[in-house]
Amino acid sequence: MRSIAIGAALSGALALAVASTPAAQADESWGGDTTITSVTVNGGKPIVVGVSNKVTFSGSVTATDPDGIDMARVFVWHGGPKEEDTDLTVPFGRPACTAVDAATKTCAVTFTLDPRDLRKNSRAGQWNVAVDAFDKGKGGISLDAYRPTNVQRYSKLSVNASAEPVAKGRTITVTGKLTRNGCRGHYWRYYFSGTSTTATVKTAGDYVDVR
Repeated sequence: MRSIAIGAALSGALALAVASTPAAQADESWGGDTTITSVTVNGGKPIVVGVSNKVTFSGSVTATDPDGIDMARVFVWHGGPKEEDTDLTVPFGRPACTAVDAATKTCAVTFTLDPRDLRKNSRAGQWNVAVDAFDKGKGGISLDAYRPTNVQRYSKLSVNASAEPVAKGRTITVTGKLTRNGCRGHYWRYYFSGTSTTATVKTAGDYVDVR
């Protein structure tokens, strides 16, 4: 597990347990048979962020081990394949764990993402979901990129057809506006989702350099 994630939200017995294990720098398991059985972030939906309000969303991880699970955590981070490429990890609270049975626990965390951390256009798009879990002995597992999730910028689309009313066979003009929260330099396009009688279609992207 990347050091930026390992250092977050640790205290008490869990911190001591981590300190007694080898420093995890990538996918790793140690001293046990711990298995991650499911991971969910934001109910499986994209995380949509505006320009001012902080966004709160939840994540959960279910882990199992014959010795029982002490704690499990889920992280959302952005960056490249190397540890030094990590440029942002979403802050989260201490996990709240519920026993499923003697061997299994589900642990949930609450994340808070500040829009000010998304000033770079490159920070919208695919993020990584990492997990770790510790059994009640000296075993555990950490996975840097268990699955992806998407962080998207809030958008709004409007459309208007004129002039109205219009006689059959005459031309109408359709105008619309797409607004997207973000930084300079993103592409714009019209998109029609289609109906039962008309196929889906979208225009080519038109780059707008906002200064």
